[in-house]
Amino acid sequence: MRTAIIAGMTLIAAAGLSACSEKTQDNLERTGDSMGNDISRAADDAGDAIDNGLDDAGQAIDRGADRVDAAADEAAADAKRETGEAKDNVGDALQDAGRDLKND
Repeated sequence: MRTAIIAGMTLIAAAGLSACSEKTQDNLERTGDSMGNDISRAADDAGDAIDNGLDDAGQAIDRGADRVDAAADEAAADAKRETGEAKDNVGDALQDAGRDLKND
């Protein structure tokens, strides 16, 4: 009888350990899934941050290029205006010199 009781308790203990082992395995799987999800989210966040940084850099480069273009256009307009004024000044000086020669 004593042997039967010990055998029964052994079976109950084995069943309890089996259930405990399944719970442990389930918890371990959930923990692994959670860690995988956390790592995946962190990688996605890092990728998004890199994309945003590259977008910002590209926009800054575009703005800089636009400023350089605007400055070049303004410089060309200034040069054209200065050239026109120089031509007018030379023309006026030649006319004045021609009048001076004519009056002498």
